[in-house]
Amino acid sequence: MKTKQLILSILLVGIAFGTAWAIRGQFGHEPGAAMAGIIGGTALLLAAGRKDWYNKMLPVIASSAIGWGTTGMISYGMVVGYCRAGDLLNSTYGFLSLFVIGALFGLIGGGLVGLSLNSSPAKRVKWPSLVAEMTAGGVIAYFFLIDQSELFMTPPRSEAWAVCLGAGAAMLWHMARNGYSSALRVAFYSMLGAGFGFSFGNFLQNTGHAMKIPFNWWNVMEYNIGFWGGSGMAYGVFTSVWPSENETPKKYENRLSFWLILLVIPLLVWKDAFTSSELLKSSFIQNDASKAMFITVLTLIILALMIIISWIKLKGKLSYGRTEVMALFFSIFTTYIAWSYLVTGLFMGVVRWEQPLYFLNLILFWWLMGKTTSPFNDNHTRELYPKDRWLLYFGAVILIIFLLPIISLMINGGFPNANQRFPI
Repeated sequence: MKTKQLILSILLVGIAFGTAWAIRGQFGHEPGAAMAGIIGGTALLLAAGRKDWYNKMLPVIASSAIGWGTTGMISYGMVVGYCRAGDLLNSTYGFLSLFVIGALFGLIGGGLVGLSLNSSPAKRVKWPSLVAEMTAGGVIAYFFLIDQSELFMTPPRSEAWAVCLGAGAAMLWHMARNGYSSALRVAFYSMLGAGFGFSFGNFLQNTGHAMKIPFNWWNVMEYNIGFWGGSGMAYGVFTSVWPSENETPKKYENRLSFWLILLVIPLLVWKDAFTSSELLKSSFIQNDASKAMFITVLTLIILALMIIISWIKLKGKLSYGRTEVMALFFSIFTTYIAWSYLVTGLFMGVVRWEQPLYFLNLILFWWLMGKTTSPFNDNHTRELYPKDRWLLYFGAVILIIFLLPIISLMINGGFPNANQRFPI
């Protein structure tokens, strides 16, 4: 494998996932994160270029949606406020907490994608058992960390991070116990990338505000968790050994995955953002019911077109190829971009300078895809890499996270009305 080709393939996934995560900032919560997971998972399959993975694309994408979407329950608004404090203790706490939250996104998101790729006829993942273990892990962790020990990260807001921590730990134990070493690698690098990305993205946000650059710096922070988390997930996938796939998923698996990623999750996003009652809260609507109804109907039409295009491309086929993956990717991605323009009022005169960058990222993705070939060899293997030094990599990232609040305070000295986790 050539290093240049590996970097291009990773960059392809990072750009797509970063853009999707930035768009997610307009929607939020679990459905918005799941939509980003759909786009990131599809980009991963396109960049991988493995023909034996195309047939299982729908279950893999569904796993990405569920994995990255689950951690959307975590609240992090208060943590971002701690990073803006003028003292080192609160600021460091904020940056480290953002690392933990981002790492949990990457851990479960990348982990479920890795397990979906690792599952083969010879060694299938027992999904019901995994779900039961992760549920139990989440409940147990929340009981001991929050109910009993009161280790609050974001009081008075939700402490759902503990649920995700327990679920992620149970998933890792399931991987180790059953020998899913490649999935374990993906979970680790995705965790490290997303954790670093969230913390580093907030450092950029603080710097941008301190320099008084007029831009949506919150969007920059969210782009970073997607870019670095997606890049970490891609690196883990492209440098691991995977079984060759020769069978097509069962019809019910494809159907359930299809309707989950193309109807259920998008409808949940639509419900949270585009019902008339929600739109009337927007400043650009100005309580105009006719405008609200127009956008409500238009977004449903866009959703219907996305489903129809995807259905036409996939219906009745016993196997899928790169053309089908590309059609799915661009129909979902363009829908998400169009929705972001509509929910922010771009077509009604509200100009936000980050919005054109979404479309430019899509063009960049298209251009890079034409220059990118599969990072895998013809026999779907990879060249041997040096042994993973996981503790060294983890320690290096943590060291950087500790440096970020120091540098941030040197630049801005703290912001007024910052959140205080610890009285100073």
